[in-house]
Order: sequence, then structure tokens, then C-alpha cells
Amino acid sequence: MTTSHLSTRDLATRWNISQRTLDRWRWAGEGPSFLKLGGRVVYRLADIEAFEQQQLRQVTGAGSAASAPAVPPRPIWAQRPAKRVGRSAGA
Repeated sequence: MTTSHLSTRDLATRWNISQRTLDRWRWAGEGPSFLKLGGRVVYRLADIEAFEQQQLRQVTGAGSAASAPAVPPRPIWAQRPAKRVGRSAGA
């Protein structure tokens, strides 16, 4: 029988990353698709290989501008006007 699923530990070993990184990716909605079977997280080998294919790149850094926005989005708190402190100019 061939293995068609990998545990978090097995996938972390395959990619040489920590299990905690995979935990964080799942929480953030990043990384490969996963299954929860009886409270246990497993990754289908087909989903892992598809995710690896999506990560293929030809260029890194400034040359990959097509995949990254030119200007990062402003945080929500930067979009609200500043709260005035003290007396107004007309008083």
C-alpha cells in the first residue's frame, strides 16, 4: 500500500521546516490544503505536490513585481483621520 497522506511531522520533514510553521500556515489560510480526520491533521500527497508546483518561480526579488503589489496596502488605522487633541483653532 502506498502512502497517500502525510502527517504534519512528515510534511515538515519533507520541506525541512518546523511543524509550527505548518500550524501557522493553517491558521492563516496559507499552505497546502489539509484534512482533519478524527482531530488529526493530514495532508494529501496530491495537494502537497500541487502546492509545490504553484510555488515554482523563475525570478526572485524586484524582478517578481508581477506577483506582488507595487505599493503595499495601507493598514486600517492609517486610513482613519487623526483624532484632534486639545482646543480647536476657532476657539
